[in-house]
Amino acid sequence: MRAARRTLAPLRITASPHCGAAMPAPARLPHVVVIGGGFAGLWATRALAGAPVRITLIDRGNHHLFQPLLYQVATAGLSAPDIAAPLRHILRRQDNVEVRMAEVRGIDPTARTVALDDGADGDGARENATTLTFDYLLLAAGATHAYFGNDRWAPYAPGLKTLEDALRLRRRLLTAFERAEAETDPAQRAAWLSFAIIGGGPTGVELAGTLAEIARHTLKREFRHIDPAQAKVRLIEAGPRVLASFPEELSEKARRQLQKLGVEVLTGTPVSDIDAEGYRLGDTVVPARTVVWAAGVAGSPLAASLGVPLDRAGRVAVESDLSVPGHPDVFVAGDLATIESDGRPVPGVAPAAKQMGRHVAKVIAGRMRGAGGSPFVYRDHGNLATIGRMAAVVDIGRMRLSGVVAWWFWLLAHVFFLIGFRNRLVVLLNWTWAYWSYQRAARIILGRDNPPDAPG
Repeated sequence: MRAARRTLAPLRITASPHCGAAMPAPARLPHVVVIGGGFAGLWATRALAGAPVRITLIDRGNHHLFQPLLYQVATAGLSAPDIAAPLRHILRRQDNVEVRMAEVRGIDPTARTVALDDGADGDGARENATTLTFDYLLLAAGATHAYFGNDRWAPYAPGLKTLEDALRLRRRLLTAFERAEAETDPAQRAAWLSFAIIGGGPTGVELAGTLAEIARHTLKREFRHIDPAQAKVRLIEAGPRVLASFPEELSEKARRQLQKLGVEVLTGTPVSDIDAEGYRLGDTVVPARTVVWAAGVAGSPLAASLGVPLDRAGRVAVESDLSVPGHPDVFVAGDLATIESDGRPVPGVAPAAKQMGRHVAKVIAGRMRGAGGSPFVYRDHGNLATIGRMAAVVDIGRMRLSGVVAWWFWLLAHVFFLIGFRNRLVVLLNWTWAYWSYQRAARIILGRDNPPDAPG
């Protein structure tokens, strides 16, 4: 939906016929600072398009990212611009918004200030280049990877949260086949062709299924010394089943569909260690040069600067209207907020973040009219996960689908929710081509090929 254009009328100053003094300037518009250009932050910003406020949207990057398709960039199905759009372009018609590309260093909810590091220096620096004051604040900085206290695994098992992560992971996945092609030692070659995805949630399932498809179809007949189809793709989940947020029957169907694609699914099996040579399951060491982390998330470190209690994942337990306890004009939304609706935790998914963003905008608009904040109510639109070519699972209310029909439903839903006509058209054309040819359009290795024992 395109945000409505709001144009302020020019201020007119006229002399009083009685005293000759100028008319007073209009009252200052309330300043809303939004941290994070993801689903929650962007949807809140657009919902305030017609409100008498000035908005500063801050993000460390210049783009909005459609995270549900990030794994498609990592597996060379789509290029980065297909699932991202510049924030300035998205908001170009919304005149009450200023976009700032900057790193937020800290928040003082009592003083109502946000400390920035935006690189402003020299003659062009403004007096307030590193500090903003606000009347209302929305913190929607999202989440990062969580290794459950084993942060030393990060260089060997990268996660997938940003475009930079996706491009780094794509390089690792494609380079593994190149290294295997050049390797003469059978054991080392097998290690290069061994892939492990840690975590059986939607991201892990989607990565594992797509990687198996690449090995068995996309790379067919392209190498001379290896058979890519011999690659071992293993999905490892510590819990009793994959896709634990789905009904058990769909979880079981997903497991069978993965196995049909050639993915080895291990459940009830936590990983005990990861290093440059592979990973450990209990006392068993498994040589593998490519391990991907999709098991856990942690809230942005910015949450700690609010000075309120956080849960084990670093998220803020917000009030019913998504405000921060003790600070009614400071809000947290998206993956960084933890809250229940109808007695159930609100999941960290895109539809929930969008609804939270819109709700915060509604509460802010109400506050300016003197109204209180209404409780947030989450409307569950269901779960979708793709597994591979013509295989997916869908859980929406009483409708539970799997297989080909679910795959088409998943495809159309994701194309529909992409921002921008160009993105929708390009993604649809790329997927159509991939369907008929088994090829993946973005199979280019970018950047330096670092060894697996070094980050990147």
